[in-house]
Amino acid sequence: MSESDSRYARVLAWLDQHVIHPFYTDRVRRLILQSFPFWFASVLVGGVAVGYEKVFGWAEQMSFAWLRHEPLLAFGLTPLAFGASWLLVRQWAPAARGSGIPQVMAGIELSNPSQHRRTAYLLSLRVAVVKVLSSVVLLLGGGVIGREGPTIQISAAIFRAINRLQPAGWPQLSRQIALVTGGAAGLAAAFNTPLGGIVFVVEELTQMHMARFRMAVFTAVIIAGLTAQTFLGPYLYLGFPKIVPAVGRVQVLVVVVAVVCGLAGAVFAKTLLWLGRYRQRFGTLAAQAGWVLGCGLLLGCLAYLVGSEGVGTGKPIINRLLFQNNGETPWYLFPVRFAGMALSYSSGGAGGVFATSLSAGAILGDGICQVFDVAVADRNLLILVSMVSFLTGVVRSPFTAAILVLEMTDRHSAIFQLLISGLLAQAVAALVDPHSLYEHLKAGFVREAGEVDRREAVRG
Repeated sequence: MSESDSRYARVLAWLDQHVIHPFYTDRVRRLILQSFPFWFASVLVGGVAVGYEKVFGWAEQMSFAWLRHEPLLAFGLTPLAFGASWLLVRQWAPAARGSGIPQVMAGIELSNPSQHRRTAYLLSLRVAVVKVLSSVVLLLGGGVIGREGPTIQISAAIFRAINRLQPAGWPQLSRQIALVTGGAAGLAAAFNTPLGGIVFVVEELTQMHMARFRMAVFTAVIIAGLTAQTFLGPYLYLGFPKIVPAVGRVQVLVVVVAVVCGLAGAVFAKTLLWLGRYRQRFGTLAAQAGWVLGCGLLLGCLAYLVGSEGVGTGKPIINRLLFQNNGETPWYLFPVRFAGMALSYSSGGAGGVFATSLSAGAILGDGICQVFDVAVADRNLLILVSMVSFLTGVVRSPFTAAILVLEMTDRHSAIFQLLISGLLAQAVAALVDPHSLYEHLKAGFVREAGEVDRREAVRG
């Protein structure tokens, strides 16, 4: 045991002897002892999520600034950022690439203590650090990425580290529950959506019975969320957009928007998978570098032609559509964002698809409203529906998508439309592919972690 581990064990022992044991029965004491490390990890996750959000926001604003003042820099800075982001991941932590959610899913599947090296490959603290650095570099160059998936992987890595630090004999929850709880806390802190974090765990991360981990998840979500709110205040991710009840043809358009956006999300997921398979043809380092720089150059061209709305997370676009919608969003913005998301994700750097999928859905929904000449008063509801539907088409978690958008906007009057749209999107997306993007990617990470483990075993 290292000196830092020994100090940590002594602190826990002192708390047990002087604070917990004198006041509680053995059963309650055991529950508190099991939960305390997770509470500590939740505070860390809340603080890290806030810091990551601040750095991510700074990087996005910097990318907007240089693109507005010197658009020609897009032909140099964007490929350079793509290359640097990819090299960080390739050299230091290959499992840091992409979203992060498939890695957490794979880590949960491999959470047996005998598979420690495989889980470490996916969810070590080094992976978490590289995740932050790679995603921030990519965003500085104009990458079309989000931070929510990365936050979930970072949070799971923190929970895993705290779980492994517990001294021998300390009452422990399983490593699997540690990763599940970390994922929930990460999503709750990233979006300020505690219910979304809980639903996400049940729907996406695990097939375990809820009774096994409900207290750990509930308390971690609450503590991580409260920690984030301590620094950011009780904010809403998207504010309070005005919506009116769906009547008449708007009810029919809810179905149309859900179907179109659900299909579009599923096609986007298939596009990412196809690009990933195509990229595997490039075996040499030079060929891989050429692919990455080519993706950056193509996105740089789009950024030069379209401007700041063609890069970044897309959150400013959602805010504009919900609060300043004048019906003048150009028709080409959706295909540009679609291409930008695909190029950024397939470049091999770190970055998620949650926020960017929400913005893509909002743009597509606004375009449908323009086609059908929907009144301005009715557009916000349809834009919220389109966000839920596109995200569902990508990740196949309809209830998570609906609850996230509900908590981001506090528009409880739209709950039935959001739930219906998520279910419709799920149904039509299954026609394109019965499995979600994350399920496909998880299987790949499980294989990859196994190959790395076998190589290390041979060397050892």
